[in-house]
Amino acid sequence: MSKFADHLPLYRQSVIYAREGVELDRGLLADWVGAASSLLRPLVDAVRRHVMATTKLHADDTPIPGTGTRQWQDQNSQTVDVCPRRPAIGINRCPAVWFAYTPDRKGIHPQTHLAKFAGVLQADAYAGFNAIYATGRVQEAACWAHARRKFFDLHAARASPITTEALRRIGALYEIEASIRGKPPQVRQAVRQAQSRPLIDALESWLRASLLTLSRKSDTTAAILYALNLWPALTRYCDDGSIEIDNSAAERALRGIAIGRRNYLFAGSDNGGERAAAIYSLIGTAKLNGVDPAAWLRYVLTHIADHPVNQIDDFLPWNLASRLAIISAPKQ
Repeated sequence: MSKFADHLPLYRQSVIYAREGVELDRGLLADWVGAASSLLRPLVDAVRRHVMATTKLHADDTPIPGTGTRQWQDQNSQTVDVCPRRPAIGINRCPAVWFAYTPDRKGIHPQTHLAKFAGVLQADAYAGFNAIYATGRVQEAACWAHARRKFFDLHAARASPITTEALRRIGALYEIEASIRGKPPQVRQAVRQAQSRPLIDALESWLRASLLTLSRKSDTTAAILYALNLWPALTRYCDDGSIEIDNSAAERALRGIAIGRRNYLFAGSDNGGERAAAIYSLIGTAKLNGVDPAAWLRYVLTHIADHPVNQIDDFLPWNLASRLAIISAPKQ
């Protein structure tokens, strides 16, 4: 928890313990992390199975530098089930996040992770997903936040009438989403068809007309072409109320890694990267379900060695939530 939730690298923890008179070598702490992650591996596999059993996923990736000359990447580790048990989407699935560590950003990794997945995959424009979409069993849903960011960055650097208008038009789409947040899929779809679709059609026409006034090599042209090249995937959310307007679910799941990366700087080895992915999966899944990850992991580590491995789903956070609430309740 101190390393992967509070983002304290092991060498800092060793110093903190030493200050209190407890000598714990960093290597010993690393061994403890490794032993705990090995014990928890069946639970991580259960989270992965739960994530992959859905028909709607969010995916993203972020780099983790290694100690060698190459850069490690936990590619597609942000394969996130965003079908929470809440009326926002109306699907009775508990949310979960699964991280996978890989030594590079080659497309074969997400293609392997998602080899059996069928449904809607919401992600950025990473080329490694193209082979997955080409199979026909996975539909691409693009991210309006990424498309908006292209214009926002230009606007922040030097505002122009085109960037101002683009942000206004995209902002109107987000205002509609705010009004239907928490509604069932059929309601969201109906509102999007009636209100968002006309705005999107008008936006496409305006973008294409704007292209005619710009240099082919301008940054604004690049921002417009980014959106237009993804247009079918960007507009797919209007036809399916279970799809979100953007990929923010995956980006939120990455925040912990981004913070930790600034503190511990690198993954010391491939094994270290895999252990990090495993623990991030568990901590992230607990948080998505409103379960205290420290209390949950403490309970699991206490009982998992004596628990039948074919009943490992008993330890998933939504299956333990009520028991943990009783355990943590103040004594009368």
